[in-house]
Formats: sequence, structure tokens, C-alpha cells
Amino acid sequence: MEQLTADDLASLDLTPAQMTEMGKAVMARAVANLAALPETPSRGDYTDIQATCRSMREGAPEKGVALDSLLDQLFDEWIPRSFTTTGSGYLAYIPGGGVYTAALADFITDSVNRYTGIWEGAPALVQLEANVLEWVRDWMCFPQTTRGVFTTGGSMAMFNAIACAREKLLGDDIRSGTLYVSSQSHHSIVKSAKLAGIAHDRVRTIDVDENFRIRTDDLEKAIVADRRAGLRPFMVFSNAGATNTGAVDPINAVADIAAGAGIWHHVDGAYGGFFHMVPELRLLLSGLPRADSLALDPHKALFLPYGTGLLLVRDGEALRALHSSTAGYLPDNQSEFYDPAQYGPELSRGFPGLRVWLTLKVFGAERYRAALKEKRELAVWAAEQIALIPGVVMDAPPQLSLFAFHLEGNGLDSLAAQNAATESLMHRITNRGQLMLSGAMAGERYLGRVCVLSFRTRRAQMELCVQQLAEETAGLLAEASVRARS
Repeated sequence: MEQLTADDLASLDLTPAQMTEMGKAVMARAVANLAALPETPSRGDYTDIQATCRSMREGAPEKGVALDSLLDQLFDEWIPRSFTTTGSGYLAYIPGGGVYTAALADFITDSVNRYTGIWEGAPALVQLEANVLEWVRDWMCFPQTTRGVFTTGGSMAMFNAIACAREKLLGDDIRSGTLYVSSQSHHSIVKSAKLAGIAHDRVRTIDVDENFRIRTDDLEKAIVADRRAGLRPFMVFSNAGATNTGAVDPINAVADIAAGAGIWHHVDGAYGGFFHMVPELRLLLSGLPRADSLALDPHKALFLPYGTGLLLVRDGEALRALHSSTAGYLPDNQSEFYDPAQYGPELSRGFPGLRVWLTLKVFGAERYRAALKEKRELAVWAAEQIALIPGVVMDAPPQLSLFAFHLEGNGLDSLAAQNAATESLMHRITNRGQLMLSGAMAGERYLGRVCVLSFRTRRAQMELCVQQLAEETAGLLAEASVRARS
């Protein structure tokens, strides 16, 4: 960083030439990082990572330093020591990938720095965000009364939905309200419920069937029991693709129960909801358009960067009633145009809609439909092949693009042994460096998982996944057999 004069010390402006030079430097490093993905390990080297993080602790810098030196540290030292979530072999957790057009949109957003909390601050830009919400509404087959809001992810969408249902159905009598989830629902629901004033002892966890889908008979019994106890059931959650197993609940049946009981039905479509934009796949999510609210994560199935979530609410006025407010320094609320602050908790906010709008405009919906259809086809093919591997037991075939399994065999006679072997299998695949897999506990069983949802994952990666799983499974079973004989 060049030496500043006393007159320039208070200025944070850069010249056009300086900005261009810095932009080119960042662009070059970012593009090189993406270009190197085919050779980049699926997970970075975590050796002594705790010591590294401790050594990075520092106070606020008094003097500035050159950008190049910071880019060197970021791209050469720190970014590589992480999960390669942008890679084609990232099959762990729920992939996304982060399309490049979204990065360009974020650069535009941050450089022009327009205020989009209220319509009047940037009317045309807010309209772009409103357009995207309407596109998604139509893909989900929700009615015209629907309104929505962008969030940082599914957790905040869930929190907003719970608060909306609580406000409409409970009013001030929050303590009597009860909420229903399955044992496979995302943990963020319980956390969001607590933040919305619904204590843990008012959240009912309903068992799942052999396919990890909520048991609707148990749900009905729980609602009846709570009513008899003088409580007020007000909300139930369905999974449109559970995180652990990919399971899709019987959404239509849950919708029937909710309608009959007069309670709010929320569908957690953070992972799987966007498959509904593919007409041929809508039967997999039958009943989704009947939801009172729907959480979606564009940073998953729309392949966008992390921090892109979305909530749709069928009764848009209920969402507005929760959030609508004004202040002396703000313009009067208006109802003709979409006003983000009237539908979400934030007044100061970024402009998340641009990354979705620009990406969809550049690629078009037909390419997205083709990509999503391909991901499911790849998952179905891979699951069929993996199920043929000796020792593999398929617990959850792909309903969408995620499937789960465990290992059994000679020497793996106990649940603990099977769990250890299955977990070891995930680590062995990841340690090879080309793919990254993760597992999850479902009850007492540890399941290996494969989730196909990165736009960079194609047939070659799935063939490699099948091959490596077969090789490592054979090795693990051979080792277990030797131990059993010794």
C-alpha cells in the first residue's frame, strides 16, 4: 500500500486505474482457482489446522497492506484448507457449486451498493427481486396470493415461517402452541421454534416409517392428544427431501391432516423443493403446492453461492401482517409494488435477488430443468450400481438425488461394528482426494450418504464414485473377516 499524505489519509477512494488493477488481480486468482478444480483435492489438508487457526489470531491492522499479499494468503494458504464445495466430486452434505454468474452479480451488487430494503430506494432493482419470487412461485404452483422473501438460508426461512404461523394462529397465547416435526426433520426447526418463542417442550417429534417418512397415524394421534390436554396444535412440518436420507414425506397426507385440524403446514424444501420446477419430477413431490409455506435454498438446487435462501407463504397478507411497520424517517408503505421490508425482518439488507435473477436470465430455466433432471438420473443410476456391491445395504434409495446405505458382512455382526465400518468407508473415499462423501446418524444407525447436486457433477464422477466405493468396501470387508477369524 502506497504512503498516504496527510490530506489523503481520511479518503477511502481509489482511482479508476487502481480499481481496475485490483479487480484484475482478484479476477485472475478466482478464475485460476476455478480452472484448477479438476486437479484440486476434494478436501484440503487439515493437518495441524487448529494450530494454523490459532496462529492467525491478530488484532486490527493499523496500517494497510498490499492486496496481492492478502490474495496470496487467501488462495495459496487458507482457501485450499477447506472442503472443496465447488468441485465436481463434492457429494457430501448438500452440494451447490456456486455458479460463476452469481459471483458477477455479487460484484455488481457490492460495487453499486444500492439500498433494496424498501421499494423507493431502488424501485427497478427491487422489481427484479420481485420477478424472481414470482418465477419461483409459479414453478412451485403456488397461488397468486403468495408472497415471499429472500433469506440467508433455510434456517431463517423456517424461523420466519414459524413466526408467521404463530402470529396468525396463536396470537398472544404462545405458550399453549404445539408444533410437529419428524425425527428426520432438520435440526434448525427446533432452533428456529425456540427463537420464535416455542419452547422445546412444545415441539413434538413424530416417528418415521421404514422409508424415513413421517408416520401420519402417529401425527394424528399426537395432535388429538395435545388438544385433549388443553394445548393448541398450530404447525406441522413436511420434508421435501430430508438432509440425512433424502426422504420425501407423504406431503399430500400431511396436508390433509393439517387442513382437517386447522393448523399451518410448512414444507421444508430447502434441499429438494426446486425439483418441482421440472414437470416430469413433480409427482415425486406430490402435495407440495398445498403447503401454507415453503422454504427453499437456491444455494442448493439452483447451484448458487451459500447465503441464498427463500420463503414463500401462500397467504401473503399473513406474512405482511407479521413484518409491516413504519417509522418517521421512512416513506409511507405502499402496496402496488413489492417492498422487501414489509415481508421480512430486515430493513438493512443486501441484494440477494440479483444473483438469482442474473443467473436465470443468462442460463434460462430450460437449462436448469435439464441439470436437475440429470442430477436425479445420475443418483438413481449410481444407487442401482452401488446396491450391487457385496456388503452394501441400501437403506434409502434416491427419492430425489440423495441416497443412503450402510455396510454389513462377516466380522460386522454388531450395529457398532457396522457403524464404524460405514463411517470408515466415508473417510477412505474422501482421503483418496477425488470425491468427498459424508454420513449421518439416523436413529442408532450410521448411514453413508451420496448427494448428487453440484452442477459440475457429471457421469464421470458418478462412475468414479461407484468404482471407489466398490474397492474400499471390498477392502473393509476383507479386514473385518480377518479380524473375525483371529
